[in-house]
Amino acid sequence: MKRRKFLSNSAGLVVGASTPLVAYSAADNSHSKSPVLTIAHITDVHIRPEKGIPARAINWLKITQRHKPDFYLNGGDSIHDASYDEVTRQRTLEQWEVWDQFRSELQNANVYSCIGNHDPWWDAPSKEDEMYGKPYVVKRLQIPYSYYSFDQKGWHFIILDGNHEGISLGEDQMKWLENDLASLASNTPTLIMSHFPITSITNDLVGGQHSDHRELKSLFYKHKEKVRVCLSGHQHLLDRTWYNGVHYFCNGALSGFWWGDGDEHSAGKQYYLETPPGFAILKLYADGAVENEYFPMT
Repeated sequence: MKRRKFLSNSAGLVVGASTPLVAYSAADNSHSKSPVLTIAHITDVHIRPEKGIPARAINWLKITQRHKPDFYLNGGDSIHDASYDEVTRQRTLEQWEVWDQFRSELQNANVYSCIGNHDPWWDAPSKEDEMYGKPYVVKRLQIPYSYYSFDQKGWHFIILDGNHEGISLGEDQMKWLENDLASLASNTPTLIMSHFPITSITNDLVGGQHSDHRELKSLFYKHKEKVRVCLSGHQHLLDRTWYNGVHYFCNGALSGFWWGDGDEHSAGKQYYLETPPGFAILKLYADGAVENEYFPMT
């Protein structure tokens, strides 16, 4: 497996798979030699039973385990799709069953997931159906709610749900986020994960960014001594943006071109445009510094 690295100590934008990333915060020269946490970020698995995809996905998952992450962050679109019209109950269940096979490979690891736009089944007979919408996804992903937070080794983690009108948090979740950040002690390093990018350069290529990004940007600046990094998926593209002291990493997709060979503009097999399938490994330091490296599966 090829392993490429990009180092940076300054603000900048990087797009494409030709330079998989390691990005450092401004405090890197002073951080401790060892990270307090090593995390695997996988996103957009889009698992489904056809074409040997479950076995392919599990084989790649085993490669992430070689990095011995403390836990996994799953960025959503765990199953291929339940969101389109005329997706049946059986088809939705088939996809979740192979997700369970995939997830069972990590039975001894904690996996913190967010909900992607393709995960909920909206074409249920009624809203009262137990499989309708996001509550069923919460159950299948074994998460406490569609958005939540937790703490590990001095870092605070916030998992968001952007599946509201116009790709946004909605009023209730925004208030929850404001309160969650305000409740933290000063200088608590915080990582935020959302399915959709909050700020990205790939939005100019394929769209898909949070519509409430201005409000979130202002909120993060208010807590600039806390918010250090935002992770996302959705785009299937590799993207780094640095703004107001926050690193925004859009970390490709494990499925690449949705497990297909690639589109007519792709740069290689299973690439989406110039980004190959892959996953990211993050190293988080006690002083809030962060490294993010993307490992292409080509």
